[in-house]
Amino acid sequence: MLSYRHSFHAGNPADVLKHLVLAQVLGYQTLKDKPLDYIDTHSGAGFFELAAADAQKTQEYQDGIEKLWQHTSKHSALNDYIALIKSFNQTANLEFYPGSPKIAEHFLRRQDKGWFFELHPRDLLLLEENMQGKRSIRVRGENGFAGLVGLLPPASRRACVLIDPPYEVKDDYDTVITTLMQAYQRFATGTYMIWYPVVDRSRIDNMEQDLIDSGMRNIQLFELATKADTDVHGMTASGMIVINPPWKLKQVMDEVLPELVSILSESSGFYRSEQLVAE
Repeated sequence: MLSYRHSFHAGNPADVLKHLVLAQVLGYQTLKDKPLDYIDTHSGAGFFELAAADAQKTQEYQDGIEKLWQHTSKHSALNDYIALIKSFNQTANLEFYPGSPKIAEHFLRRQDKGWFFELHPRDLLLLEENMQGKRSIRVRGENGFAGLVGLLPPASRRACVLIDPPYEVKDDYDTVITTLMQAYQRFATGTYMIWYPVVDRSRIDNMEQDLIDSGMRNIQLFELATKADTDVHGMTASGMIVINPPWKLKQVMDEVLPELVSILSESSGFYRSEQLVAE
């Protein structure tokens, strides 16, 4: 179980993986002129100052984005991600880190809609402040699981969804799968992204098997482990599961994940890039 208010964890290795995948998916989705609906079920505050007390208490960004700040990769996807994060910083120093809402806002165009859900009262106020100024963006202080299902199918007939709960209660693992299956039944052609932490490997194994057994097609999994799995409390890895991914996403992650492991992980770290279910 995690205690996961995101301000304590902004810019850590889990964020690097999550936002790299998110940027790849949204970059692809917005190549077409047709409108897109983006739905973020657990948005958090959306933007983080790394000198603030919460980030400084854990300093997890030092194990993530800070290690990449001066890095130049031979892979354009990783360079593009680093440049994206730098665009939110007004100086050459790493001072701010965008959450998934601000990364999504970067890609969303005038014809697109963004739907952002958050229940934590303080984070909801910050999210409203951070996302104000665009008529196409809606911030809702509602349950994101229910909110997602209620928005489908979208009027645009194109949707990109990030399901990113805190997993503070064990039921979240089951709720993610149940909600995803409900959403898929309403709108099978959407692109769905699920972020997950590896605290107890058996829970992830169960999630994977539920997805394999669900009848959904074209499911990919990408995981970055900074250390080997352990029975001791704490997150050792995180992953992104993508249903209906862009056609080049796996090729990109096959290239980038080994590099991320070499930079961000201990010697026991590893990565996974798998096609869980075929097209």
